[in-house]
Amino acid sequence: MVTNVVDLRSDTVTKPSDAMRAAMAAADVDDDVLGADPTARRFEAEMAALLGKEAALFVPSGTMANLVSVLAHCDVRGSEVILGDASHIHVYENGGISTLGGVHPRTVPNNPDGTMDLARIVDAIRNPDGALLYPTTRLICLENTHANSGGKCLSVEYTDKVGEIAVNHGLKLHIDGARIFNASVALGVPVHRLVKAADSVSVCLSKGLGAPIGSVVVGSEAFIDKARILRKTLGGGMRQVGVLCAAAYVAVRDTVGKLADDHRKAKALAEGLKKIKQLTVDSSSVETNMVFFDIVDPRISPSKLCQVLEQRNVLAMPASSKSVRFVIHYQISDSDVQYALTCVEKAVEELLKGGTKLEHLTNGTAKNSYWH
Repeated sequence: MVTNVVDLRSDTVTKPSDAMRAAMAAADVDDDVLGADPTARRFEAEMAALLGKEAALFVPSGTMANLVSVLAHCDVRGSEVILGDASHIHVYENGGISTLGGVHPRTVPNNPDGTMDLARIVDAIRNPDGALLYPTTRLICLENTHANSGGKCLSVEYTDKVGEIAVNHGLKLHIDGARIFNASVALGVPVHRLVKAADSVSVCLSKGLGAPIGSVVVGSEAFIDKARILRKTLGGGMRQVGVLCAAAYVAVRDTVGKLADDHRKAKALAEGLKKIKQLTVDSSSVETNMVFFDIVDPRISPSKLCQVLEQRNVLAMPASSKSVRFVIHYQISDSDVQYALTCVEKAVEELLKGGTKLEHLTNGTAKNSYWH
């Protein structure tokens, strides 16, 4: 029987590996705000090359990565960005592009696969003749993988078409690539090809890749020069950041090759959940490391299920008023998956019988918070 905690809340919960800790301890560092940290500079150069762009910038978080990217492209207040109505930038980043950048979001519905209809993107682009009345469209944002769509992958063909729309209308394209390496592995497409059409890409190092802290933004040298100033303005300029970049380098080096195994385990988890009649899950829709499942029995709520699972050392989070999300990461084993399935089955039985004493969740998630 598994006795450790099986943490399926997110792929952000991983602990640094021994190799990451060793790299952090041995990192050659200097003041990065002065542009002098050698480990940070090497890591940024390697990430830029890996994603096929001219330059890169390490930032503390994915939210800051997207924020500096949008603000760098939309450097005139009153600019407008076209993005999905279920996108992370629009839903989960505290409205930062508006509150801090004066950038107006124009949403287009996200399809179940995370895409936006191409015709709707075109229709959302403002006519320059209306500049007296309307915001000026300057940017399109995509998200790959698309978290709120279950970790779906945007194909290179789709991304290229959106890139063509941007070019034809004089716009820029930014990809929120928080889990872009998951998409690359799942699609079998090199990551640099997957983002070729983009003017900028943000990559979260602390999600699927398992680094303790940080994201990276890539783009042209001119774009990164602007992003660097914005990073400092937002308080993201750090000093001996090579300590963090050293761990991130190990994460990229060691974890990308494990992502396919994460996807396999997610699929196995989904197949197991299908066998529990009070739950529904479309296992064929599981493309990467995320599994969403609905609870069809009204006697069971996501918050109650998560509380009972926590009592059995399985941590999860409600995804909506009727669904729960599990996220696989490299520190989840096959035995962890099987243990989680056993616990879900027993938790369902326990809740149906009634009389279970439920305590407030202690895993850092409020009962009704639907988090990313």
